Amino acid sequence: MKLSTKAISAAVLLALYGNVALADETDSKEESVERITVRGAFFGQQVATAVKTPTLLINVPQSVSVVSAEQIAQQALFSISDVMQYTPGVSIGLGEDHRDQVTIRGQNTTADFFVDGLRDDVQYFRPLYNLERVEILRGANALLFGRGGGGGVVNRVTKVADTQENFTTLSAGIDTFSAGSISVDTNKVIDEKNAFRFNGVFDAIDNHRDFKDGERYAFNPTYTWHAGEDTRVVASYEYVNDDRLVDRGVPSLNGAPLEGYDNTYFGDPDFNNTTLEAHIARVRVDHSLSQNWNLNGSVQFADYDKAYQNLYPVNFDDQAGTVTLDGYRDTTARENALVQVNLIGQITSGNIEHTVLTGVEYGNQETANDRRDAFFADSQDDQVTFGFSDPLVIPEMTLTDAVRDRSSDVTFTSVFLQDEIKLSDHWIVVAGLRYDNFDIDVVDTIEVNNGADDGNNGLLTSSDSQVSPRAGVIYKPAESVSLYASYSKSFLPRSGDQFLTLSLTSQALDAEEFENKEIGVKWNVSDSLSVTAAAFEVERENGTAQDPNNPEASILTGTETSGYEIQVVGSLSEKWTINAGYSNLDGQEMGRISDGELANRDLAQLPEHMLTVWNQYQVNTQWRVALGVIYQSEQYASLSNSVTLPDFTRVDAAVYYNYSEDLKFQLNVENLFDEDYFPSAHNDNNISTGEPLNARISLQYSF
Repeated sequence: MKLSTKAISAAVLLALYGNVALADETDSKEESVERITVRGAFFGQQVATAVKTPTLLINVPQSVSVVSAEQIAQQALFSISDVMQYTPGVSIGLGEDHRDQVTIRGQNTTADFFVDGLRDDVQYFRPLYNLERVEILRGANALLFGRGGGGGVVNRVTKVADTQENFTTLSAGIDTFSAGSISVDTNKVIDEKNAFRFNGVFDAIDNHRDFKDGERYAFNPTYTWHAGEDTRVVASYEYVNDDRLVDRGVPSLNGAPLEGYDNTYFGDPDFNNTTLEAHIARVRVDHSLSQNWNLNGSVQFADYDKAYQNLYPVNFDDQAGTVTLDGYRDTTARENALVQVNLIGQITSGNIEHTVLTGVEYGNQETANDRRDAFFADSQDDQVTFGFSDPLVIPEMTLTDAVRDRSSDVTFTSVFLQDEIKLSDHWIVVAGLRYDNFDIDVVDTIEVNNGADDGNNGLLTSSDSQVSPRAGVIYKPAESVSLYASYSKSFLPRSGDQFLTLSLTSQALDAEEFENKEIGVKWNVSDSLSVTAAAFEVERENGTAQDPNNPEASILTGTETSGYEIQVVGSLSEKWTINAGYSNLDGQEMGRISDGELANRDLAQLPEHMLTVWNQYQVNTQWRVALGVIYQSEQYASLSNSVTLPDFTRVDAAVYYNYSEDLKFQLNVENLFDEDYFPSAHNDNNISTGEPLNARISLQYSF
């Protein structure tokens, strides 16, 4: 299936103009529109009564997508990757099958993840069981979130205890491959000022691939205390335990993914494994100082213990009948201590209204990481080539002494100020600055033990001070329509998003910089239907990318990504709801020279076209049906541009039956027409295979 830009644009325009004819011409009221709050302002109607400085999504000069818990449940979404597949401008990565990894507007990241506005940058698979929603903000976001976020950020908003009602919801489901889950969400009102809530889940992990299995369980108790009419305290603790087989997919052959071996496991099921144990404790206090000023503060302590080990393919030779594997074991221990305080005020000066957002943030992150390479007796190396069979018969292997043994201590301090200025009913200006100071000290134990004769004593340090601006202007020809233009910058220190890449050379280099320019339009067609569109350009200077010739290393490169996105969300009628998105992306290196000539390459894992549609129709009070489509055009597996993942179209469907108000059943069918496809990759020889036709049946009981 091939989709042209003109054809897709024409279809979208037809849908928009069709809705114009059907839309009620009355203005939407602000109170009925979903809202956004980052750092204390609204982001969804759920917090409208708790914080009193609303910024409507229609008045935010950047692209924002919100995926609710209801949508997550209805589509049987299991992971962050599942959620991102229905978000325009975002593509998913394999993440070496041990972590969430996404590409937002051409910027690949494993660290631009947040939970309740606080940094959550350890590499792991984040569960969805305890979420109210997932928020995806596209475009550079340093002013609100600090370092990183060059293409955007993903923020998970968790459930909290509610003092209004008692309830318990039990959910369970299982699919064709015996992957299943059981979860509980229970809320207990203690009195009018106190409430307790508990969310828990157990996941059995499996899919179509040989040997794939694993288990994950997590729980998250929260406590809410209304200390007074003006003060609310929420305490939360989350524990996550994850143990699963690591599967890095199939290799490539002749510039394309290896076909005919969708289930074949290119690793050692007795060795490949990843484990995570995480403890995350958080306290947030919201206090109303006056009718116009609100203060909130959060403190979070988190401890992560992560390990993964794997053998994975690096070459497949069909002529010789051989496969080549590489491997290693990697462990990471990290402790995060984060403090964040925000002050939000609404001020009127004459006819001009100000919404002021100012805050400070402090964080300390201590990390210890080591890596040990595989060692094969047959090759006397960390790689080995042997005869291919299914399953593989892998030569004997051991692990070397540590080839990397580093500890890092990161401290950052930030202060920011932003003002949303309503000049009139038609014009709003947003402007702000953030100052970040980022210090990192690294101890390279191997270099310390080797001495300083080579010029490296193993003690590395770097300090970055950055000012990140944000500016936007919004024109509102009507209350329900806004046109905007915005500019923002972000940065990433030379230590990388996981603090592992600092070296004698890189410690003296400037931080990577991201510059985002964006124009867009937002239209609330009605109180229940919105249409948004944006065109953008992201430039990354002094950037890094995975070296296609050595996937464990990085190379310096500048990049430029441009494109546009369109999203339609809401109700087309009383019975028909839709969530549709399309993105058109083009990304290349900047300034690469080869043999004396300019030789920019296309960015990896950046499909030119991505189109998703999820429709749901209410047949009657008991029955609903849904139909979804995901289309993704071809993309390169890595920056080498040597291996191309073909385009694909996947069709999903669902049926929902409400037996009663308390008991509900649903059937989700994925890949209805059994498409053979490759949704993501990590490099040229680590390519994931899409699941064939499969079904998941689930039930939900509430009381």
